[in-house]
Amino acid sequence: MHWDMEGTSGLFTREQTWYWEPGVRPEVAAEGRDLLRADVESANAAALAAGVDRIIVCDTHHGGGNLELDKVTADPRVTYLGRSVGDQDGERRWMPGLDHSVDAFLLPGHHAKAGTAGAFLPHTWTSDWADFRINGQSVGEIGIEACYAGHWNIPFILVQGDEAACAEVREQFPGVVTAEVKRALSADLCTGMDAASARELTAAKIAEAIGKLRRGELRPYRPALPMTVTIRMATAEAAERALRRPGVRRVDEHTVESRVERHCDVVRWINGTGLDMPAVRP
Repeated sequence: MHWDMEGTSGLFTREQTWYWEPGVRPEVAAEGRDLLRADVESANAAALAAGVDRIIVCDTHHGGGNLELDKVTADPRVTYLGRSVGDQDGERRWMPGLDHSVDAFLLPGHHAKAGTAGAFLPHTWTSDWADFRINGQSVGEIGIEACYAGHWNIPFILVQGDEAACAEVREQFPGVVTAEVKRALSADLCTGMDAASARELTAAKIAEAIGKLRRGELRPYRPALPMTVTIRMATAEAAERALRRPGVRRVDEHTVESRVERHCDVVRWINGTGLDMPAVRP
């Protein structure tokens, strides 16, 4: 389970979600983090009840650090990763633990891609990226992360989020189960079912997704290789900065692209995130 926060149950305001921004009230930030923790524990319980024998929970929102690990219920079947980048087998990489031993990939708490009308806090990775395309198909973080998991042939089975994120998934990844727990009133505000009801819905959808996986109805997202990955930047200055990366070419004033040979390199060409990441300098 690769957790973001914008699509979490009962979390309706920008202040609850992007709580690192200036002026956020501490009690509101704490409320947002408590909602995330409750969602994670409810989703874990649903997956275990459906017969899953091991869960890896990766906190990825703003790089991680949102899930207060000292407060979660300990369970030997659940491994918590406090950050989206960590070590595996002595190597630094994105989403440690994601490999051929994993049977399914879930994206709870997620949001719609940049530029999506009628979405709560839509964006794709960074405000510098206005549009992200894999082989010509516009995708958001959902598509980027599912592509990364596709490197190991891991089926993509569920998304939880607002109605815009779920509509994005239904259009681009038919068959993937969606748990629609809120709808946007504006880009910074949304409404939806109460947190307890949203968790019940998500739990039912997790069981549904695991059932579809067992029946062989869900597949990995594996775009044709080599992939052409294209980013339209929000500014010409951002495109200029991107050209400093090796293998990047400029398409027009705002757009850059590169070709990659592995699904796990979907974003490594532009920001170095993925497998084979350099060690942190002391």
